[in-house]
Amino acid sequence: MDRPVLQVTDLVRRFGDHVAVDGVSFTIEPGQTYGLLGPNGAGKTTTISMIAGLLTADAGAVSLLGQPLTPSRKSLIGLVPQDIAIYPDLSAVENLQFFGKLQNLTGSALRRRIDEVLEVVGLTERAKDRIDTYSGGMKRRANIAVGLLHEPQLLILDEPTVGVDPQSRNSILESVDELGGSGMAVLYTTHYMEEAERLCDRIGIIDQGRLIAEGTRDELIAQLEEKTTVTFRLAGHQDLDGWREALARLPDVSAVQRIDGGVAVVTARGPELIAPAMHEAGRFRVDVVGVDVAQPDLEAVFLHLTGKALRD
Repeated sequence: MDRPVLQVTDLVRRFGDHVAVDGVSFTIEPGQTYGLLGPNGAGKTTTISMIAGLLTADAGAVSLLGQPLTPSRKSLIGLVPQDIAIYPDLSAVENLQFFGKLQNLTGSALRRRIDEVLEVVGLTERAKDRIDTYSGGMKRRANIAVGLLHEPQLLILDEPTVGVDPQSRNSILESVDELGGSGMAVLYTTHYMEEAERLCDRIGIIDQGRLIAEGTRDELIAQLEEKTTVTFRLAGHQDLDGWREALARLPDVSAVQRIDGGVAVVTARGPELIAPAMHEAGRFRVDVVGVDVAQPDLEAVFLHLTGKALRD
């Protein structure tokens, strides 16, 4: 197949005077996992709602396999929303039977697909248990099973690991990784940098409704030109305005941002920044209790591009 599964062109969506999505464009190829990475409120859910046909775009276009999105072509998409969208008083199998029939699956074909998707999400042994007996992570995995049931060309996952325990989160990520390897196109939204780095072949960084950068992990990190992030851990609550302004004036500093428990500085100087930064900390009576130096990652890319931390 030489055409993209999904092509998004200049999508725009407004809510009153607020522009929630502002000219977003990207494509997803067969077998590719594409990550929309951005903080809460960046426009990720609004974007995927337009792609899935749940919201009408004010401008722009969505095409699937080279054809415009129409109501009849929505069946090519499997949407797994952020909120759990299954019946708690039914078992996983009963939920899948119900949703399968809505998707015109019946008989042996439906039974086969139920077995397959339960295996993919690791719920075979709990298939006949009621959903309300599941943990939060298991409910999210059952949610993914529903989205997979009709063998969509494009699977959309909207922050599927929010609020789940580490074991379930890892299980979900393994399932998504397997789907990409099987040839399915996956659109994955997240505000967790490590998930995007682990799963996604290409990543679009979205902030305030705009796609501000796109590429592979390595291509995005290359924009930093070998910049590193130096994080200063602080003791308690302190007045940092003067110190942050002084840090921003140091040579080769491209971003300074307050984060939980400290201040992060993106710089081309790396560890050489520490001495002058500590000198300024003493001048402004800032109590620094520790320093961490991190090599470039997607968190640093986001901080460099926006001047703020990804999870602000």
